[in-house]
Amino acid sequence: MALPMIRVQNVSKSYRRGGEMLTVLDRLSLEMDEGRFYALMGPSGSGKTTLLNLIGGLDTPDSGDLFVSGENLSDLAGADLSHWRAANVGFVFQGFNLIPVLSAFENVELPLKLTRLSGAERRQHAEHALTLVGLADRMHHRPKQLSGGQEQRVAIARAIASDPKVILADEPTGDLDRKSAEQVLELLGRLNREFKKTILMVTHDPHAAEHAQSIVHLDKGQLGRIEDNRRAPAMDAR
Repeated sequence: MALPMIRVQNVSKSYRRGGEMLTVLDRLSLEMDEGRFYALMGPSGSGKTTLLNLIGGLDTPDSGDLFVSGENLSDLAGADLSHWRAANVGFVFQGFNLIPVLSAFENVELPLKLTRLSGAERRQHAEHALTLVGLADRMHHRPKQLSGGQEQRVAIARAIASDPKVILADEPTGDLDRKSAEQVLELLGRLNREFKKTILMVTHDPHAAEHAQSIVHLDKGQLGRIEDNRRAPAMDAR
């Protein structure tokens, strides 16, 4: 029986705010299968972004274990964690997080410098990723020369350039108009169906969640329920 791509075991996380400790995740346990598109939903403060950051190795839990692709993230730190993250996880943020003075190509190539790829291999990966998101003709444009939807597609190209196993998207359509948002959601769905990427997307938008195959609901730092979304496009069997 195949192991889940993501396994969260009794994970808790708290932050100090002022003079009090705020519990964001409370003994959360959750499993996510490889090659599946998940939407993570819940009210503000339910721990969605915190969970995303823990899964991506950007933060560490106070207690519990977190496995991604069979790797216990508690066993990694410093440079080892950075190299693991660069090779295994792609991030897409609401605010794009592109560097304004760099071209689309340079933005996509930048995180590849943390990998062991040669310069020629980095160029090949970056160009291929930009082609996949439909921006081969915009690779030398800077962010201010692109629309919001194009900027987010550059961000997705950056996320997939290292061929990661997991894509983590935090409100990826939050700053986009409806047409651009739909294009981004269709692109994420294609990456899941055709390239079998495991995707976890935080969203507050029920329409965006319809593109996912499973919807995970968090409530006050605990798992509410997981529901299969029968309206999601079917997985490409190729």
